[in-house]
Amino acid sequence: MNNMLSNIEEILSNQICGFHQYVLTSPIHLSYVSHNLCEMAGVQKDELLDDSRDLYVQLIHPADREKYSCFIHKTALKEQTLTGEYRLIKKDGTIIHVRDTVISKRNDCGVLIGNSVLTDITDIRNENSDLQFLSESIPCGFLRYTCEKHPKITYINQKMIELLRFPETRDGEIDYLEMYKNNIFLLIPMEEHRRFSKYLNRVYSADTPIAGDMTLLRCDGTRANIFGWVTKCINEQGEAEFQSVCMDITERYQARKTNETKRYLKALADVYDKIFEFDLDANTVKCLYCDETSYFKRFENIAMQLEDALEKWLIASVIPENQDDIRRFFQDFCQKSLHRIDGKPPQITYKAHSSDNSIRQYTGVFIKVDESMSFYCCRKKKELNDAAALKLENSQLKETMRDLVMQFSDGIAAFEISPECSVKPLYASKNVCRFFGYTEEEWLPLTDCFTPLENFAAYSKATYEDLTDLLRTGEAEFTYFDYQTKTERKIKAICSEKEPAANSSRYVMLYAVEDGKPDYKQTLPENRTVSIRTFGYFDVFVGESPIAFRNKKSKELFALLVDRKGGYVTSDEAICFLWEDEPVNTLTLSRYRKVALRLKSTLEEYGISDIVESVDGKRRIVMNKVECDLYNYLSGKSEYTHLFKGNYLTNYSWGETTLGELINNQK
Repeated sequence: MNNMLSNIEEILSNQICGFHQYVLTSPIHLSYVSHNLCEMAGVQKDELLDDSRDLYVQLIHPADREKYSCFIHKTALKEQTLTGEYRLIKKDGTIIHVRDTVISKRNDCGVLIGNSVLTDITDIRNENSDLQFLSESIPCGFLRYTCEKHPKITYINQKMIELLRFPETRDGEIDYLEMYKNNIFLLIPMEEHRRFSKYLNRVYSADTPIAGDMTLLRCDGTRANIFGWVTKCINEQGEAEFQSVCMDITERYQARKTNETKRYLKALADVYDKIFEFDLDANTVKCLYCDETSYFKRFENIAMQLEDALEKWLIASVIPENQDDIRRFFQDFCQKSLHRIDGKPPQITYKAHSSDNSIRQYTGVFIKVDESMSFYCCRKKKELNDAAALKLENSQLKETMRDLVMQFSDGIAAFEISPECSVKPLYASKNVCRFFGYTEEEWLPLTDCFTPLENFAAYSKATYEDLTDLLRTGEAEFTYFDYQTKTERKIKAICSEKEPAANSSRYVMLYAVEDGKPDYKQTLPENRTVSIRTFGYFDVFVGESPIAFRNKKSKELFALLVDRKGGYVTSDEAICFLWEDEPVNTLTLSRYRKVALRLKSTLEEYGISDIVESVDGKRRIVMNKVECDLYNYLSGKSEYTHLFKGNYLTNYSWGETTLGELINNQK
């Protein structure tokens, strides 16, 4: 027995790292110190043992003593096991990080004793400190996700969470981070899904990393531009996984976009008399360009609220007979319902007062910049004899231009043509370089000088004569077969004089005419179902995937439409529910329109925009196009009687009215 006790003493003193024993009754003090702890701290046993006080606390780093005191007093409350971390200062001044595990238990005499074991974690702490420094000095987002058809995120670092603007989760609200982890495609804009999938397939099959830039959807609905790379690795479980490192380049991208937009505006200004910026996200209109004598010059580059600007600026100058038409035109654009069957950009012709107070005819067109911003461009329409002069004189030109655009897919180009028929590109989107037979490296030097038209056209399939005919005719539109999308598309060229003088430079703008509204149904399974859950917290699912509403009010509006059970909801009614404490006025009406547009955009993103019908500003849900627990329960069929368990639209206080009706019907 004595040998066994001796062995235990040897083990405690030399083999269990940093072992020591507390008496946890007041005053708390050490009753035993191992040789191992003394070596770790560089002290002698008698320097730590004192029945009247805790000498061990003198080894604790001053900044950590309060934390240590709370930790050790907590262990004295009851029998338990606790772990804490703090720093020790060795006798030679060296600082070490330790993890302290204390097991408190009463002995045979009823005294609470704490047995403590220390682990030196200095190396781990230093490594984490280095990683933290790296993370702070090179703020990169990091993702790990599975190699499945629908990848799931297994790790996301704090920088990526901040980049994607995930909100803190509160009780009763959706955990957006967990939702995004279950479907990485929620981070990718719909138009980028195919490209992202192709990248992942290439990385997986070729087992080589791919780097590049991409747009991501933040949780708040805004977009972030990132540069990063994807690689395939083997994780700790021996399974293949993707890893991505992302750098936020949004500011640099926006700066580059701003410069490109300036060049683009310069090009447009040579064709159109006035240019207005419509920003649907900000709900503003801004006059970007007009001539010095124009009425709009005093408002140039001043952003105004959309509704005020339309009435005070654009509609007020139009003659009374045309005001209703142009008002409807702008309203349809703001509601994103202004689409032409033939795929042309939205256009309108109207009469308005010009700067000399004469009434002239104008043509206006919306040119899309991105999902939220468009330019409204207008110019005086030429008289009939001038318009006739703009018609094509050579029917062969169409065939030649059709060859020219064989490889063209979505792009805009602008050129200045000197009196000597030399060309200087002013603006071009990425793929327009190929359109004219140039690489991007070859294209950029062309923007700094004039190139003879004959030399410029040498790489294209159009002849020099064809292009000079286009300059002479002034305006043309062509149909061509786009091999990238395998569809027929349209391209439009506009040629205009910069000044009335005959020997002045001419300007040509060439841009692709947008296709009609995309058919989301063709990209989704025919048997997709929209399921709505109202009993409990409100959520909507397409198939098995929940809809990630990026705007709380748009989700609440959709819940209101569901609650109305197919009846129309007016804007005034919706405002009374969505903003209960605010009156219906210009401000709340503006907010509501933005919420309604965001709801429509979300439904379009998931290919289910047909489940909500809008007529003259009123909206309703199309009940026969959704599966809803409320509608099933109200049908009275026996198989649905168990669905309602006393909870309804827990997210929203206004749901209590319907909840009361459901409870009364149960009785």
